[in-house]
Amino acid sequence: MRRAGIGELQRELPGPLAELVRAVLRSAEDRDLSVHLVGGPVRDWLLGRALRDLDLVVEEAGGAEELARGLEAGGLRATRHDRFGTVVLSGEGASLDLATARRERYAHPGALPEVEPGTLEEDLLRRDFTVNALALPLSAKAQARGVGIVDPAQGARDLERRVLRVLHRRSFHDDPTRVLRAARLAPRLGFALTRASRNALRAALREGAFGRVSGDRLRREFVKLFDEAAIGLDPAEALRLLADWHVLGALEPGLALERESVAPLRRLGRAVATPPWPAPRWRPWVAGLSLWLAPLAPALRRRTLARFSVQGDPAARIAGFMRAREQWLRALARARGRGALDAVLAPIDEESLAALHAGADPALRRRVQRWAREDRGRRGPIGGSDLLELGFSGPAVGRALARIRAAFLDRRVAGRDEALALARELLRRRSPGTRGGPA
Repeated sequence: MRRAGIGELQRELPGPLAELVRAVLRSAEDRDLSVHLVGGPVRDWLLGRALRDLDLVVEEAGGAEELARGLEAGGLRATRHDRFGTVVLSGEGASLDLATARRERYAHPGALPEVEPGTLEEDLLRRDFTVNALALPLSAKAQARGVGIVDPAQGARDLERRVLRVLHRRSFHDDPTRVLRAARLAPRLGFALTRASRNALRAALREGAFGRVSGDRLRREFVKLFDEAAIGLDPAEALRLLADWHVLGALEPGLALERESVAPLRRLGRAVATPPWPAPRWRPWVAGLSLWLAPLAPALRRRTLARFSVQGDPAARIAGFMRAREQWLRALARARGRGALDAVLAPIDEESLAALHAGADPALRRRVQRWAREDRGRRGPIGGSDLLELGFSGPAVGRALARIRAAFLDRRVAGRDEALALARELLRRRSPGTRGGPA
């Protein structure tokens, strides 16, 4: 584990983020404020891991807002989240979170915390695990105390031991979603929950703490679970931990991780980290829930989606993925040629395509990859306006375009002239008296 070196830390930050930090610290010097880097970024820095997000805490009451106003005047953007007393500062190509030191309390298990100004130590001790209860002084006033790492809960020792330890025995009662963060952190960092933390989790499970967590909060945690595959998390391993800790069944009775979902989820995680083909922006969590829930009974799938407050089109696609996948697989087994493959795959949404690919056998995965890389973006040699000029109309335009595109991908048509010739032939085949063009 490396030693804290503030100068080295700033040198290793990406350029835009380093410049944003320097702007914050210049403003802090002008206002004589104590600014610390806190939480996960300190943990990752000490472990020698790359820093992607920064969380800064100002010790003085009202300090974060004072800094934000001054930096806004200098051209930075500040987005305030008043309920939690935080500000997102944004510059050119970078952003960071800024907050005044605070303490919190929970009205009941599973509730969102109520926060109020507090000391730096109180701010650290309200966190989920000791390895996240660390602070590194950044501003001159903060460094002047000569403390080095602020570590009120022996988090640095737990980093050395590679363990996750909650800060008090009712931590999972206060915020049960902390166990979902543990399931993400443990496999990503190679850490394990301490025995005392597992006992605290069992007590929260016995007392029904998870039943009072809102579906929105649960969904957001599972979104992160699949998104963090981009930084090395295996989503199947995170879900396995939640199953082993008996958390899944506490979220929804009967919810489990079936063995047949493990390998597809692992492949999906690798696809999030290293996409197998160029793709527009997509939502890994939709593909992930599709794969995870597919083997479960339809009623359990619907209950789980309702519990996680997944609604609308994503819910319909996740709930229907199992049946749709079987239909797609049958159609793909019959597909001969690249045109026929295109006809099956082109209508599939991006998340379902990623899930289909992750759950398929190697030969089909290769076919899907080739289509996505080579054929999906290819434009046909003629368009709808060309067909309208020839005399096509209505739905016949789409049918003819599909026929011509398939012939083009199968190399039975090469270029515009041959495509127009095929279109004229399709038009001649129209039955006399048929309206709307050829079938």
